[in-house]
Amino acid sequence: MNEIIKNIESAQLKENVPQFNVGDTVRVYGKIKEGNRERIQVFEGIVLKKQGGSVRATFTVRKNSNGIGVEKTWPLHSPNVEKVEVIRRGKVRRAKLNYLRGRVGKKAKVKELVK
Repeated sequence: MNEIIKNIESAQLKENVPQFNVGDTVRVYGKIKEGNRERIQVFEGIVLKKQGGSVRATFTVRKNSNGIGVEKTWPLHSPNVEKVEVIRRGKVRRAKLNYLRGRVGKKAKVKELVK
């Protein structure tokens, strides 16, 4: 039974998964279905957390829209996620940035990672 599930899940994996970490500013291109039309909507924000593994891996992106914080959780291997673009790398020291939820303005910024 376990081998059957593994085979099904391995067929669902994407080949070219982008490399990004928590604290990075990313641009997620998601497919939106409206009636019989399909379009791509861009969601840009900071990655708050990554969780799960293999097919069940998800990541949460947070952005400020007109002064209101908006969070969206995306499945990493979903066919509805067209692509994920890394805009800038963030320098953080923890795996989950839940503390950003209580901050607004310049306090909600993450320092850029300089290599």
